[in-house]
Amino acid sequence: MSELFEMAQSCLQEPDPQRKVTLTLQTAELFQQFPVQPDPECPVPSLQPGRPELPELVHFSRLARRKLSTPEGCAAFIHALAHIEFNAINLAWDAVCRFPGMPVGFYQDWSRVAGEEAVHFCLLSDRLEEMGYRYGDFPAHDGLWEMAEKTAHDVLVRMALVPRVLEARGLDVTPGMLERLRSIGDKSSVAILERILHDEISHVEAGSRWFAYICGCRGIEPVVTFARLLAEHGMHRIKNPLNASARRAAGFEEEELELLAWWAEQ
Repeated sequence: MSELFEMAQSCLQEPDPQRKVTLTLQTAELFQQFPVQPDPECPVPSLQPGRPELPELVHFSRLARRKLSTPEGCAAFIHALAHIEFNAINLAWDAVCRFPGMPVGFYQDWSRVAGEEAVHFCLLSDRLEEMGYRYGDFPAHDGLWEMAEKTAHDVLVRMALVPRVLEARGLDVTPGMLERLRSIGDKSSVAILERILHDEISHVEAGSRWFAYICGCRGIEPVVTFARLLAEHGMHRIKNPLNASARRAAGFEEEELELLAWWAEQ
């Protein structure tokens, strides 16, 4: 059913956030109902993600620092999370579209992830509107998609560095975010972040599982390979805190956790 992969490409390329969400949820459901693989002989299309005109994308150093204790600061914080989830929709669909030759479960996993990221984006967008703002009202940076481009050449590198580094970092920092939101009494945002943290563990676990699978297919050792890729791509500058329990649930080996903890202390 090549039509499903054409729909996945449409999800990736759709610029309007609400249409992207609607199409993503429909397409993700179809991928679960009809397990399919792309034709490995077909050339991989050159795809760029669709984006709305806003938010303005700037270097992260140009993003203003705002206090969470102010209404605007809290809204900017939620906006930043919404932007991450918007990019995460694109990242999941890019994995579906970019890497042929994987087992059926790979495409089911990442289409499922796309659907869950779309739900997260909706929750955060709705929360923004409750606060009197909309997605696009604050500038944002494009670090997540830059990593997608850097890892586009190899599914092994993609699985290592996007779910197991960038998304896993979300597992580390979200508990602290929850504490800050609880301290200002923002129960609505707390409930959303708790839902996101729960789902993101399964997203990182999918990355861990497919990373280990690809290592097995290539006859290479996963822990050693992960450490090598972190060092080669300058991703080994890990910072504390590390959410070891969440990372274990997401498929990290004890040896990997020990290595990350050691790097975080350097």
